[in-house]
Amino acid sequence: MGFLDGNSEVLESLVNEMYARGLSTRDVEDAFRDATGELLISKSAVSEITDRLWEDYQAFITRDLSGIEVEYLFVDAVFESLRRHGAKEALLVGWGIASDGGKHLLHLAVGNKESEACWTEFFGSLLGRGLRMPTTITSDGAPGLVKSIRVCFPASIRIRCWFHRLANIRAKLPDEAASEVMAHLYAVRDAPTLDAARAAADRLANTFRRQFPAAVACLEDDLEALLAIHRVPVRHRIRVRTTNLAERSFVEERRRTKVVGRFGDEKSAMKLVFATMIRAADRWCRVSISDLERHQLTLLRAQLGLDPPPADTDNRKTNRRRSVAA
Repeated sequence: MGFLDGNSEVLESLVNEMYARGLSTRDVEDAFRDATGELLISKSAVSEITDRLWEDYQAFITRDLSGIEVEYLFVDAVFESLRRHGAKEALLVGWGIASDGGKHLLHLAVGNKESEACWTEFFGSLLGRGLRMPTTITSDGAPGLVKSIRVCFPASIRIRCWFHRLANIRAKLPDEAASEVMAHLYAVRDAPTLDAARAAADRLANTFRRQFPAAVACLEDDLEALLAIHRVPVRHRIRVRTTNLAERSFVEERRRTKVVGRFGDEKSAMKLVFATMIRAADRWCRVSISDLERHQLTLLRAQLGLDPPPADTDNRKTNRRRSVAA
């Protein structure tokens, strides 16, 4: 590699960082010129270095996940032109928040389309590599995705993304009435308890069903998945109520890929998308999870049948039975 001799580690890191920021191999090559304009690194050398991102991606999608105690799973898809001659294809992504508050990019794959079969294959990879059953799964309402979640994670709590649903309902309201109806809707989302949320949803439906039947029907469609945010600790509800964690990673990804336009092939696309997203994962801060919240999640997982009841709960039940018998 010539110029790389003796400087390989630093320069490889620099080349990969430039590539991850959206520069083409030719752009990277042009950046390494001396004062006379002579190239200091060849295009083939740049390609050889960035090809290691493909190796990193292959290792990433086959790595063991059993060491990550995922509490909250977030899944979403974005469509990109992954090949020079072809329609846009779905990039499926899964992010998780673990019991220690860490945010993890769990999986990234090409789905061709956002179908039940593609999502089932995606989830099968996660589970096959040791991912424990998550407490909740947040997604949009794509039919194939919802069906796959129900099949692959039957005991986990499915949460419908509030951001998407708010937009759906707002689109069905006239401007002059939107603020009033949306205020009722926020009262459902921000209710202190599940029972209070159900009562607020009933009030909204009873108040506006005759005037705005389409908006009310939109709320009631998959209502339990919307209300499911009220089953997790209060401070975590703002985290699980949208697919924002996945959406933010797509913002980072699009910032890089929009300058590319259409990739030559799937390999070049996935190298860049993976490099972008894994760097986002390294930068994002942890979520604060207190000991009390962790205990609440332990009890919730036991209630759902995801984990056995904690030992202290079993002891209390035994002691109560003994006191009753006495």
